[in-house]
Amino acid sequence: MNVSLVLTVIGDDHPGLVEQLATAISQHQGNWLESSMSNLSGKFAGIVCVSVAEAQLAALSKALAVLPGLRITSEVSRLPAAQAGQRRLKLSLVGHDRIGIVREVSQVLARHALNVEDLSTYTASAPMSAEMLFHASVELTAASKLDVSELTRELESLSNDLMVDITLDEADRT
Repeated sequence: MNVSLVLTVIGDDHPGLVEQLATAISQHQGNWLESSMSNLSGKFAGIVCVSVAEAQLAALSKALAVLPGLRITSEVSRLPAAQAGQRRLKLSLVGHDRIGIVREVSQVLARHALNVEDLSTYTASAPMSAEMLFHASVELTAASKLDVSELTRELESLSNDLMVDITLDEADRT
């Protein structure tokens, strides 16, 4: 029986880190399913989901623990059954970069019992003013009873305070 192994990986960025990780996984008959990796301030940071036979789990974990230059933590995941009637939403946010944007938006999401499935953020200079803009893209799941209009109103009230643009659309994601 296969299990999912979710890895978090961090180390000083240099060529060959992904190959090193991929080699260890494949040598233990692990299947690299999905990942997200970035260079953040000179550090290589990532998350990886691997499918591996339970019989190989201990050996793979041991091999990952001794990879040079990487600090890896792993968690076994037994996937819950998909919940019927869940809605998938996508939230896009752009505004002047300032402390507290993520906290305030995430508080609204939590009040509406939205689950963050994927969060990507970055900052970039505004085209005309060179001011720093904060960009966020969030994929969410929600109960079918979610009142999207109320959520939109609450997020829009934040946008006036934080000078952000928020769009909320039903995401086409399977």
